[in-house]
Amino acid sequence: MFFELPYWSKLKLRNNLDVMHVEKNVFDTLVGTILDIEGKTKDTIKARLDLERMGIRRGLWMNRDSDKARRDLAFFSMKPNDKKEFLKFVSSVKFPDGYASNIALCVNVDGGKFTGLKSHDYHVFMQRLFLVGIRHLLSEDVVKPIMLLSRFFSQLTAKTLRKTDMFQLNHDIVQVLCKFEMIFPPAFFTSFSEAEKKCTEQGEARRINYRGLGSI
Repeated sequence: MFFELPYWSKLKLRNNLDVMHVEKNVFDTLVGTILDIEGKTKDTIKARLDLERMGIRRGLWMNRDSDKARRDLAFFSMKPNDKKEFLKFVSSVKFPDGYASNIALCVNVDGGKFTGLKSHDYHVFMQRLFLVGIRHLLSEDVVKPIMLLSRFFSQLTAKTLRKTDMFQLNHDIVQVLCKFEMIFPPAFFTSFSEAEKKCTEQGEARRINYRGLGSI
């Protein structure tokens, strides 16, 4: 329907995505999978069976050594002790007044998950806190692409954006997603993958700083 509008072809910006909400969706998917949170992880039994059906990523196939098939913990997910260490670290972090909410109140160490985070908390977590907490708990092959993703969002939401920067970011996010494809199962890639590229298009149209909650 939108494509039939007479002014559609002349619009410089055909989407209106809030980068901070995109960050939130990325964070939910990434953390849910890394912490292996039930209901949020994309590394499910169905995802493992899909890999078997496609004949790829044999290391992530279901373990059928016993009578029942089981899903072993993937190399990109934290072990229970590492998960507790990560959550305890997050709960111990103190921010300057007004920089972020009290994230410690949103950490459920025993339950192994986060609750009650605000949009700005996801923003701070994704760009400042996440990498510090996981860099010694996961392998370098997993941490590096996440570091690049964090840098992507940090540069995308910078106060100053050059057109050449946006072209580079558009190239970088493709490289990051390719690295992610080598780590996570196909089920990991939801609509946020396309949303990240759309965000760079908004940046090229010079709308990022005026269409995100971060500008308020």
